[in-house]
Amino acid sequence: AAPAGAVTFGVKHTEGVSVEVTCQGREEDGSAPSSGTRWPLDEGTVLRFSMGQASTEVNDNKVTVSFYAEGGQPINQAGVFLTGIGMSLDVDVDRDGVVEKNNPYKASWTWGPDGHGAILLVNCDKESP
Repeated sequence: AAPAGAVTFGVKHTEGVSVEVTCQGREEDGSAPSSGTRWPLDEGTVLRFSMGQASTEVNDNKVTVSFYAEGGQPINQAGVFLTGIGMSLDVDVDRDGVVEKNNPYKASWTWGPDGHGAILLVNCDKESP
């Protein structure tokens, strides 16, 4: 997706985004946008970005990739707006009839009448076309 003539790229991002760049199998941290680091546009270079928490607003995070020609002249930029979606499975983990959001037993499961943890029954069959 890089423009013609681009040989390197740099990345800037908002605080809520984590960025990793892998060059020829060697992982580097691209999380410091002010560092001015540029990476080669080689076949084995991979840019991976993620968010570790839910957004407070739609499109509240952004990643901008700048492309550079030989000699460091800027060619173009591409940007992506991100919205982190928070998901949580809230269940009656201690089986007392009350669904609690932050029950410590959510992270483990124990079998038996004094056990704890979620019991999920998943309906995976195809009931209608």
